[in-house]
Parts: sequence; C-alpha cells; structure tokens
Amino acid sequence: MTADPTMARIGQGVELHHHQGEREAARELFAQIWDDIGGEQGDPLHVCVLAHSMADVQDDVDQELMWDLRALAAVGLVTDERVAQAGVPLSVAGLYPSLHLNLSECYRKLGDLDRAREHLQHARDGIGALGDDDYGRLIKGGLERLAEQLGEPV
Repeated sequence: MTADPTMARIGQGVELHHHQGEREAARELFAQIWDDIGGEQGDPLHVCVLAHSMADVQDDVDQELMWDLRALAAVGLVTDERVAQAGVPLSVAGLYPSLHLNLSECYRKLGDLDRAREHLQHARDGIGALGDDDYGRLIKGGLERLAEQLGEPV
C-alpha cells in the first residue's frame, strides 16, 4: 500500500486495466488524474508513473509512444528520496528497465528496429536495479520476449 494518495489512484487505474480488463475506464481515470496533477507540470514521480501507466491503455502506438516518452523525461527528475516518501518499493534506477522496455516495444511496433534495439540495450543495462521478485521477473521476462522478437540474443 502506498502512502501517496495520487499513487494510490494510479494504482486503482492499473488494477482496472490489468486485473479487471477495464481499459477504457482506466484511461478515463488516468486522464482525470493527469488533469488533477497539472499534467507535465506535476510532481515528476506522479508524471512518470502516470504517463507510464497511461501508455499501457492507448489503442494507437503513436499515442503510446508519446506517453512513454513523457514518462522517460519525467523519471530524470525523480529522486530516490521522493520514491521512498511515496511508499514505492523501488529505487529510481529500478524504474528505467520498464520504461525502456515499453519504448523498445513501441519502436518495434512502429518498425524502427534500430531504436527498438537501442532501448532494449538501455533496459538490459539497468536490469541489475531490479530485485528477484514478481516485478523484476515480469520485466526480465518482457525483455527476453522482446529480444527474441528483435532477433537479439536472450
């Protein structure tokens, strides 16, 4: 459970999408939260996590890419202290592999395989920041699947 009310609301949207299959409802909730936090002017942690989550509920890959790029831009402004204060059980470094995995997947879908491979490598470079827990295994599994799709060694 997170100590940050905005992170809790984002978590509700993630629950709607991933566990209840309510993609449109999640997108609507994320849009409301985006407005509530002031969009890209909001707390960088909120912007990063919300944009990363919003990307997952897009139907258009260009929109997905736009949201993932917003998340990547915001993560550079997030501190480990802020992450801990929000009750997130990761370091800032632990956010990067997932961000780069999603960007790599977007570029793969768009046919920009050079950029896809570049972000796959960035994700792999940061994988050491992940624990051997469900989240870490999820990201590592995603990287392995993507590497196979890109014809890269697993």
